[in-house]
Amino acid sequence: MKRTTNWMRKTGGGLSLLAAAWMVFSPTAQALRALPDTYRLTVGQRYELNTGVAVLSSQDETLSLSGGGISARETGEKQVSVDLFGLFPIRQLRLNVNEETRLVPGGAAVGVALATQGVLVVGVSDVAGQSPAQIAGLRAGDVIETIDGQPLTDSAHLTRMVSASGGAPLTIAFRRDGALRTAQLSPTLDRSSGQYRIGAWVRDSTAGVGTLSYYNPENGTYGALGHAINDSDTGKLLPVRTGSLLKADIVDVRRGQKGTPGELRGTFLKDQVVLGTIAENTNLGIYGVLSEAYQNPLYPDGLPVGYQESVVTGPAVILSTIDGEGVKAYQVEIIQKSRQMIPGQKSMILKVTDEELLAKTGGIVQGMSGSPIIQNGRIIGAVTHVFVDDPTQGYGLYIEWMLTTAQGMENAA
Repeated sequence: MKRTTNWMRKTGGGLSLLAAAWMVFSPTAQALRALPDTYRLTVGQRYELNTGVAVLSSQDETLSLSGGGISARETGEKQVSVDLFGLFPIRQLRLNVNEETRLVPGGAAVGVALATQGVLVVGVSDVAGQSPAQIAGLRAGDVIETIDGQPLTDSAHLTRMVSASGGAPLTIAFRRDGALRTAQLSPTLDRSSGQYRIGAWVRDSTAGVGTLSYYNPENGTYGALGHAINDSDTGKLLPVRTGSLLKADIVDVRRGQKGTPGELRGTFLKDQVVLGTIAENTNLGIYGVLSEAYQNPLYPDGLPVGYQESVVTGPAVILSTIDGEGVKAYQVEIIQKSRQMIPGQKSMILKVTDEELLAKTGGIVQGMSGSPIIQNGRIIGAVTHVFVDDPTQGYGLYIEWMLTTAQGMENAA
């Protein structure tokens, strides 16, 4: 009996030392310890954990735990234990299980026509040897919102108010990096034209081509582009006063090459077919409401949303329109994903592997931003940027960040 007891003690001690060594030195254990405390899943979605010799366990009978995979049959907050050999607790994970959200993936080319809130200063210039705008403290990237308390509608409105001043000082309110500032500005007479001027180049609108990311049939809203519409000269985000999402036809493609991003060239302003409104221009895309339900020819019933927990490195597809043949699916490879706790444009890196797309565009080109990314039957994200030095690769953001942005705007409305 004594020998048996000693043997059991030695065995137990050996297992404890083995467990301690595994938890300290094993890459799998280190990865498990680095896992976030909370995961989000939808009902029926399976999430795979590389547990190695660790075992998942839970007292919740609505969870299915097998082979390092987790899935749930009901919504709610649930607890999962990660145990080494099923004996030594390593981590406690919390699951937030939600009902499945279905979206209609985009892929259609869209035209973007946007009028700014106020006027954007893109540069300053001299008038009779000085720049009133520069003297007042204005610089490129500032957005002039009001003059003497009156909201500016466009650059023509600014010209009229400056002319009507007769050179008298004007109180301007302008926004810089999100902060509202005020200043006094005194227009100067331009003797060559006989007009009063402030010595600033301004812009009040922009237009371009992008790709629809998703349509939400529950409320008629959409997301597109995956990144902000920025001014081409200043790089500043353009605030929206009014905007329209338009049907676009791709008429030409400039192939991407190393050091020179390619471009989809489309037409949409001549024969305008308005698809919807642009309500917000954000760092994670543009958002608004479509006037009619969007139909995707490849996925007429839509697809469920996949949170970042479901994204894995490996094959995926993107949906894009690069010619007159409409939306097509193109093969890509997700070669890297990031664990993000706050929204960001660079959630994953993808590489184009589709021979047809490579032949026509060279990879990812401007205008494909917003192309939805689909993996394992779920819409997981949207293309945001191309690598300038390698057009076959680019960034994508998680679809959840677009939905979070859209929900935030709905709550604020």
